Amino acid sequence: MDWLKNQGIEYRYRDIKKENPTFDELALWYGRSGLPLKRFWNTSGIPYRKLKLKDRLAEMSEEEQLQLLATDGMLVKRPLAIGNDFILTGFKEAEWAERFK
Repeated sequence: MDWLKNQGIEYRYRDIKKENPTFDELALWYGRSGLPLKRFWNTSGIPYRKLKLKDRLAEMSEEEQLQLLATDGMLVKRPLAIGNDFILTGFKEAEWAERFK
């Protein structure tokens, strides 16, 4: 990601559209993040809209949501920054700048 590169921050890139996060990875990241699970969904993506998830997520358990997220990397909010003590979902420059200062 250009922003990280421009900040001189080393990172490992993973194309989650091609290499989906697993259920176990997602469960770990969600648990460590302290974020609501809805922050992990790519709500603007075509698969999200095709599956009509806006109306369905409230009725699904967390486990069901994590299982579904693990089926398609396009359902997962990108980019993800996974550190030893943090998880960031989606790029919000101020949030990333604070975390990486």
